[in-house]
Amino acid sequence: MSAKKSALGRGLGALIPEVEKNETEGIKEVDINDIFPNEEQPRKNIDNEKIEQLAQSIKEHGIIQPIIVKKDGDFYKIIAGERRWRAARLAGLKKVPIIEKEISEKEAMEISLIENIQREDLNPIEEALAYKKLIDEFGLTQEELANRLGKSRPAITNSLRLLSLDKRVIDMILNQDITEGHGKIIAGIDDKDKQYEIAIKVVNEGLNVRQTEKLIQSINVIKDKKEKSNTKDIYIKDIEERLKNIFGTKVSINKGRKRVKLR
Repeated sequence: MSAKKSALGRGLGALIPEVEKNETEGIKEVDINDIFPNEEQPRKNIDNEKIEQLAQSIKEHGIIQPIIVKKDGDFYKIIAGERRWRAARLAGLKKVPIIEKEISEKEAMEISLIENIQREDLNPIEEALAYKKLIDEFGLTQEELANRLGKSRPAITNSLRLLSLDKRVIDMILNQDITEGHGKIIAGIDDKDKQYEIAIKVVNEGLNVRQTEKLIQSINVIKDKKEKSNTKDIYIKDIEERLKNIFGTKVSINKGRKRVKLR
């Protein structure tokens, strides 16, 4: 199978299964300093504790799965395996096994995004950003992306909703002050300041997701009543204006007492 075929077009596996089948063809060792990370990869927050654990495992067992790279001048850009590369450096390895792929920059980005999503160790915001990038860069619908990743469309949709949150709320998810579930519920509020206000309330009062959902439902009920009231006010003002034209004097309608007053 050609490495230049679209990773998304080939489904979940992308190029990763070729490595996981323990194929030795094409694997070679290179100086670890000749490899550099891909800036386009979705994982922005590196869990140093997990890197240290992986480094310890590499010290004991070595790197079981080679790093997938793309040649870039005299160096190699990581397509998949940045955590292994970081852990190998921490473990003091001088050389690491790689598999070099001759693919375009766009295909490299595609594979990197899918590999990271498959690993399921992205935080919720990084995962949502990865979905958005795949949709934007490859012109996919949410349904198409869901099919290619083996996920449900609602799962993709709900993940993307997190990106509509106020940045302060997003930071609270990243800092694990509130959960992804809280974020998805809070995203139902359009007002950014109100989102942040609710998130603070969640933290201060220790609200769970269900309690947060009830809170937002009550806010929406109040909002609906206010909007209906405003609509009614417009209707009454229209009647007042019509009566004013008929009687030639200012007209005031009192909603509470159902009384029309001519002035």
